[in-house]
Amino acid sequence: MRRWCSRVAAISAISPSPSHFRLVARADQRALLALPWGLPLAEWPDDLVVDVARGIGRHVVRFVALNGTYYALKELPQRIAEREYRLLLELGEQNVPAVEATGIVADRGELESVVITRVLEFALPYRLILGRRMLPAPEATIRAALAELLVRLHLAGFFWGDCSLSNALFRRDAGALSAYLVDAETGELHDKLSDGQRRHDIDIAEENLTGELYDLSAELEREVVADPWAFAEDVRERYEQLWAELTEEQVFDAGQGQKLEERLRRLNELGFDVEEVELERDGSDVRLRLHSKVVEPGHHRRRLLRLTGLDAQENQARRLLNDLTRYKAYLERTQNAPLSDTAAAGRWLSEIFEPTIASIPPELLGKRAAAEIFHEILEHRWFLSERAGRDVGLKRATESYVEQVLRAAPDEKLPLL
Repeated sequence: MRRWCSRVAAISAISPSPSHFRLVARADQRALLALPWGLPLAEWPDDLVVDVARGIGRHVVRFVALNGTYYALKELPQRIAEREYRLLLELGEQNVPAVEATGIVADRGELESVVITRVLEFALPYRLILGRRMLPAPEATIRAALAELLVRLHLAGFFWGDCSLSNALFRRDAGALSAYLVDAETGELHDKLSDGQRRHDIDIAEENLTGELYDLSAELEREVVADPWAFAEDVRERYEQLWAELTEEQVFDAGQGQKLEERLRRLNELGFDVEEVELERDGSDVRLRLHSKVVEPGHHRRRLLRLTGLDAQENQARRLLNDLTRYKAYLERTQNAPLSDTAAAGRWLSEIFEPTIASIPPELLGKRAAAEIFHEILEHRWFLSERAGRDVGLKRATESYVEQVLRAAPDEKLPLL
């Protein structure tokens, strides 16, 4: 039995048609089993599939809704499908931002295998982002998100081999964007990447990004970025800067112990933690080494989750933690008594965050993730307060945000065609 079969529940079945198939699934096994696997995906009936916005791909992809959850189905040659499924599972185990693999259908006779992934909610393909006249976030944040995604993949030892805008999805993240890997069929997972492998991956990315942006401009008959070459080069530069900050060796005098604290603080501000550091003293010098395998992203996400149970993107978590800190200071000032972080988080969650989200009309909640809505309300409150010359308060800001911003915003929970 293949390695991936040992991770999940396997189901073998014969469909009503003569064709035979083998389904390996981690969820919704019964519903998935009922799908017409004896037909090529391209021939599935229209009433069974959902039209979801996606990037350009080489393979047939269909989307289905089962028990309230959306899944993406992609046809691939069996060997490649099994490999992609295994890679996505392993990336998920390492908390790398990628779509979640939930199943694979193989042994379909002459038909190709199908990899099943869960559709990433509130995620946008680049064509939908750059195709809009009003972008959901500054264009520079797409470059920053791609660069960070590449860094996180390389930290995990993953060689992408086909980094492109089409093979990524983007989620709003408190005024910025976070990127997720969608396509891993050309990837390779190693214990550690060499500098040559990393440079080769970046070279591929630079070429793919430039070509895609020129293609999209030609399709839309307008510029989508000022200079596609400069866009791709900036992704490379951002990648190199972040990689160096996370892994570069640093030498300082033995009496400059604060240099270590400064480095770790910068990493926390970037959203990373370091599980361990290696310090080597040679005379009056101290050599600091950070190994890629122990640099862990998600500093603010983990802290917010630990304090409140809320799962958010990194920048969203940072913003919510800042509001929590301000509320804690307000409580301590008004009560004239210190308050623990845990107690303050409980008060903030029950008195600020949850009532605010509960006040959003239910039909509008699908337009943004809850953490993003709260961030945008805080931004809206700031603008209203600046214009009024005083703090307008959270309740008024929320009401104004719903009517002036959210009601007219597109639904992004599942971008449909």
